[in-house]
Amino acid sequence: MEEAAEERAAAPVAAEFEDAAENGTEGEEGGSAPAAEEDAAAAAAAYSWPELRFDLPPRRRYHFADQFRSPCSSSSAGNFLKGVKWSPDGSSFLTSSDDNSLRMFYLPEDAYSAAAEHTAEAAVGGQDSYGASLQVNEGEPVYDFCWYPYMSVSDPATCVFASTSRDHPIHLWDATTGELRCTYRAYDAMDEITAALSISFNSTGSKLFAGYNKAIRVFDVHRPGRDFEQYSLLKGGEGPTGIISSISFSPQNGMLAVGSYSQTTAVYAEGNMEPLYVLHGQLGGVTQVLFSKDGNYLYTGGRKDPYILCWDIRNTVDIVYKLYRSCDTTNQRVQFDIEPCGKHLATGGQVCFSCFPFILVLIPNH
Repeated sequence: MEEAAEERAAAPVAAEFEDAAENGTEGEEGGSAPAAEEDAAAAAAAYSWPELRFDLPPRRRYHFADQFRSPCSSSSAGNFLKGVKWSPDGSSFLTSSDDNSLRMFYLPEDAYSAAAEHTAEAAVGGQDSYGASLQVNEGEPVYDFCWYPYMSVSDPATCVFASTSRDHPIHLWDATTGELRCTYRAYDAMDEITAALSISFNSTGSKLFAGYNKAIRVFDVHRPGRDFEQYSLLKGGEGPTGIISSISFSPQNGMLAVGSYSQTTAVYAEGNMEPLYVLHGQLGGVTQVLFSKDGNYLYTGGRKDPYILCWDIRNTVDIVYKLYRSCDTTNQRVQFDIEPCGKHLATGGQVCFSCFPFILVLIPNH
């Protein structure tokens, strides 16, 4: 009865989300995906990305700390930041912290104006630059979260993000109101909810892929509930043999990469989950996989492993090169990302989490 009521409550918002998809935001029918790609290409051509000046130090534009030690949080004394992800349209970023909360921060409208270039640098330890626009609270620790790939503030129906937490189903949150739009639930052999350890939308935004122990479950974004397709990743003794920690989709060739804590990365065809490559070489359990912007290269990083490995998926016989980072003595997951132009990769390094968390938004000099 409770599940049926939840499905009925989720149906209107799911229908709204689907209508947005059919109008060209996402989906595979009616040529909406190519149309979205053409719009994105046109927008990229019209926009000039800031020039990255590595001969000048970045400026600390914004600082956030006090709101992460809220007195209403039972775990505020030991709270720390677990991850930050920019929205696809670049208007905001989403944070995950140890108090089981997700906070969204919008960039001010004058963030890239000429006047902002001459503002004083934000001081570490000073007052927060501004407060979070949105905060949603999960009941348990957050394992992973991701933005809808075609999110745009100009279309409220697309302003959503997904999260997964311990002993809970996958939640789809409204990034405008903070309301729960719908849930995607997977059950184990005992008919109990099992939590996904990693999640990612596919490149068209029509499917939500969730990583479990030795398996991937695929949910249709337009059909919340307990319907899903399940794929075992152990075929012929190959493939990941542990928890799926990270999922990344190639932007070009219909492939996805999954990393596992068994020190293995595997590449599959998205359409039928046919295994294509199995990559070995990480010293620790794989914590992140990420395709390059052209889809030809795959970057992988591991826990307590000081190297990010670069693979050419057209020739996976050997590693192309290694990038060093200082994270070989910490169990924390250290993340990396590629900037929108696809020319530079940035990574975090080993830091001390004994102090209170803070976020520094660094704006590169033009």
